[in-house]
Amino acid sequence: MVILTSLTFLMECLRYREGFGWMNDVLSFVLGGTLRKHEMEGKFTGSFYYFLGVTVTAACFPTSCASLGICQLALADPSASYFGRHTRHVYWSRIENGFFGIGRNKGLLGFLGGALTCLPFNYYLLSIAKIHAASNPVTRASILTASIALGVAGSFADLCVPTPALTMPKKICGVPMLPFHVDDNVVVPIFSGWACTKIFDYLGWVQGVHLAKLLVI
Repeated sequence: MVILTSLTFLMECLRYREGFGWMNDVLSFVLGGTLRKHEMEGKFTGSFYYFLGVTVTAACFPTSCASLGICQLALADPSASYFGRHTRHVYWSRIENGFFGIGRNKGLLGFLGGALTCLPFNYYLLSIAKIHAASNPVTRASILTASIALGVAGSFADLCVPTPALTMPKKICGVPMLPFHVDDNVVVPIFSGWACTKIFDYLGWVQGVHLAKLLVI
């Protein structure tokens, strides 16, 4: 993943330089309509941030926590966006300018939809995992608690990323900056992986949680 992230970063840095315009042509051909407008106007694509988020999460947290953190990105991010778009007319749920910029232009119903979407997946994944608890027995209630908390963490991380995203200034002290921005593909898996470690510690699952090698839904 480090190599893939590095190569993607190199591509992002080069594709708007003279002589490398063909990279944009290739991206347009391969990804087509999935590219957003800002990604074709100089901003880094979501692919780079996804690879970066997965790489950092896998490096910083135990395998089970990293895997669950990445799963929250796969589920909470699109589902929160789906529910947010379909409830945008419910004005009381809209955050508008956000709390000090956090959650700008997002909604509480989208947040709840993302968390609830993660719940059954998390519960099933943890119910078939091998959980080694230090003292407290592993019960359905504790698995449900972990599933809810993990889904809330993933959806909350997605909620905190404002729309439009916070971006780096074009120049700092006269020095040109790369077009980095705060992206949910980085924030969600890292925050969820960290939250997962705290949830497991709270429940006493400190001796290890080993997820099933194969998942059949």
